[in-house]
Amino acid sequence: MENLKNRYLDWVLFKRVLVYLKPYSHWVALAIFLLLGVSLLNLAGPYFTKIVIDDYIKASDYKGLDVIATLYLTVLVASFIFQFFQNYLMQYIGQKVMFDLRSKVFAHLHKMSFSYFDKNPIGKMITKVVNDVEVLNEMLTSGLILIFSDLFTLTGIFVVMFYLDWRLTLVVCLVFPLLALVTRFYRVRARDALRKNRAYVAELNSYLEENLSGMDTVQSFNLEKVNGDKFEGINRDRLQEDLRTVYYNAWYMPSIDFFNSLAVGMVIWYGGGRFVQDEIELGILVAFIQYLQKFFEPVRDLAEKFNIIQTAMASSERIFELLDTPEQVPDLVPPASNYKIRGEIEFKNVWFAYKDENYILKDISFSLSQGESLAIVGATGSGKSTLVNVLCRFYDIQKGDIKFDGKSIREINKYDLRRQIALVQQDVFLFSGNISDNIRLGNHQMGQEEIESISQAVCSHNFISSLPFKYEQELQEGGVGISSGQRQLLSFARALAINPQILVLDEATSSVDPGTENEVQSGIRELTRGRTSIIIAHRLATLLHADKIMVLKHGKILEFGKRKELLQQKGVFYKLCQSHLQAQNLNNRENNGHNNF
Repeated sequence: MENLKNRYLDWVLFKRVLVYLKPYSHWVALAIFLLLGVSLLNLAGPYFTKIVIDDYIKASDYKGLDVIATLYLTVLVASFIFQFFQNYLMQYIGQKVMFDLRSKVFAHLHKMSFSYFDKNPIGKMITKVVNDVEVLNEMLTSGLILIFSDLFTLTGIFVVMFYLDWRLTLVVCLVFPLLALVTRFYRVRARDALRKNRAYVAELNSYLEENLSGMDTVQSFNLEKVNGDKFEGINRDRLQEDLRTVYYNAWYMPSIDFFNSLAVGMVIWYGGGRFVQDEIELGILVAFIQYLQKFFEPVRDLAEKFNIIQTAMASSERIFELLDTPEQVPDLVPPASNYKIRGEIEFKNVWFAYKDENYILKDISFSLSQGESLAIVGATGSGKSTLVNVLCRFYDIQKGDIKFDGKSIREINKYDLRRQIALVQQDVFLFSGNISDNIRLGNHQMGQEEIESISQAVCSHNFISSLPFKYEQELQEGGVGISSGQRQLLSFARALAINPQILVLDEATSSVDPGTENEVQSGIRELTRGRTSIIIAHRLATLLHADKIMVLKHGKILEFGKRKELLQQKGVFYKLCQSHLQAQNLNNRENNGHNNF
């Protein structure tokens, strides 16, 4: 479970939340004014009762009763109107703030480098963007602003009671220290339970997202019972925190009622004695009891609002922790829309480690001229994909330098750099939407004719045309419904659509079926034509079209040079080609044997 250390003070969190109210400060001021009006109008009822008893009922003045009844009705109507606009304004403000904050969190997540996503589960990030922001909205609409109403009401009641009879008010004040002590006891323990509850919510979402994403693996390996038990354990931990909150509420709410009754009893005892001695009027005594009832209503509401606010504080801690996380790959230069790369690449003594000094790339040095292609081969874990990650600046290197056209990678805005590099990976991710949208990826200036022309160039047009709705065919997230080879062809079209200067193919043909092999190879040849290309592949057909070959082992370069030169050296690359040819001949003989049979 995530770290629950107290990193932010409550007043710091409040201050930061209030910053998001600043654009709507005039609406907030109007809402507070309406709250003040509602609070003042609510104070009128008991005072009218005092007037009715002492000035009209006691004097048998029935005409005066009609006047008071009319005034009371007017107060009720005005209170209704004020509350309507006040509720609408608070909900409006809350929705606008939630929109702004959620947009900011979403945008900040897109600035994070790959290392952040390596360490943080997707489910927890979803919880922050969706659930935690929603909790903050509840605090703004039902907690923070309404506290003003409760404070106005409490202050107003205390002032009116003090005005009616200051000695009776002082007697009531004897209850307040006990009330404050119980409230503090409740606040400390309820906050701890609520903060842990929010952490378990994030853990539940994370585990749920992981299981749903890997449902095929779960069912294939009969993990339903094992994963169900683990989910039940996390769910039980959250249940315990929920029950803790219920337990504290079960103590605190009756305590408020007890102190309310105690205060009323003291008023009846002390005020009744003074009434018998004609030191106080009956109307004041009745009004006091009514005001006490109204006084403890906000106190009871504050307990409920406290739960909302404490839950929001736990959520805001998590949100601001994310927003305070700096970019691991910061830009030192501003973006330049007209920046162009020719395609010259140079790695100069590059060292890189994902963690500490466990280097994956060790003193890597090579260069590519504009338009040259490089094939990288090596065993799993040799650093091939890592080299691609640092080339695209998904991670920053620890030592050495990477240069494009002689310019250091740190002197190029990372978004300008990535606009001119097309990365085609082994696992192609397609977004939900139609095929055209997956090719243009937000570039609405690209017309349908251009999309079809690109698809024809990389041999994806034929299979798209065979679909029921062709380019308007809707795809589910991940491209469910089409084959891996077809997804790969779509990724080629997507790469060509941005017209990159540099092309990177990271195991792009490893999952392609033999039937699609020829189309994929044609697509690769079209993609690499006239572009600087880096190709990671195991298929011999892909390697033999590269201008240069690099052999990696444990993060170091074993061989590097032109294809013909390496074949003549009869080193690692030569042996690799020989093994590929032998395997291919064996497969051909087996296939011929099956056909003869």
